[in-house]
Amino acid sequence: MTAARLSQALLTLADPARAALLQRFFKTGPGDYGEGDQFLGLTLPQQRTVAREFRQLPLAETEQLLASPWHEVRQTALVIWTLQFQKAGPAGRQAIHEAYLRHRRRVNNWNLVDITCPLLVGTYLLDKDRTLLYELAAEDHLWSQRMSIVSTLAFIRQGQFQDTFGVAEQLLSHRHDLIHKATGWMLREVGKRNEDALEEFLADYSRRMPAPCCATPLKSWPPVGDSFS
Repeated sequence: MTAARLSQALLTLADPARAALLQRFFKTGPGDYGEGDQFLGLTLPQQRTVAREFRQLPLAETEQLLASPWHEVRQTALVIWTLQFQKAGPAGRQAIHEAYLRHRRRVNNWNLVDITCPLLVGTYLLDKDRTLLYELAAEDHLWSQRMSIVSTLAFIRQGQFQDTFGVAEQLLSHRHDLIHKATGWMLREVGKRNEDALEEFLADYSRRMPAPCCATPLKSWPPVGDSFS
């Protein structure tokens, strides 16, 4: 069971027509947030099937996959880590979490971030110091910043909102729509569980929040049609 065999398994499923659509959808053109990324044209269910087949892939082999130019190869490696993390003990979880952070520059689109960081960062930090989130938010790196806010979904599910509000405040002045939408998504998740807590946060910060986060009433938070709903 090797990285090379997994890559070949994915390559045999390639769909060039769908790959062309995905390259447009994930903004891979010059100057776009996914500039230069390459797609095979696989669906996420296809990748999950391969990930389950290779779920025992050693950590070092999985790390090799994150160097791939193919988006779906990197994504499948990340899915394997989520499968392994759920079955691992404390030492195994720490190793996966640390590897994920080491390679976070290769977790380089919103879909890769969103399917992994709530577990590999958020769940890992549930019983630990959370300074890491604020450090990620302060990095000059779009995907680390998105990780910082989306990882708090694990806390929200446990009824813990302080870090969501803290990271959201840190990201208020961010220029990128992908951070605005991620922040709006997390605030909406808070509102589903504790509307009063969200109302209190909005009372303090709504005037400073960018339009994608606060252009609509609480009941439809964030804007209708948000692609992360």
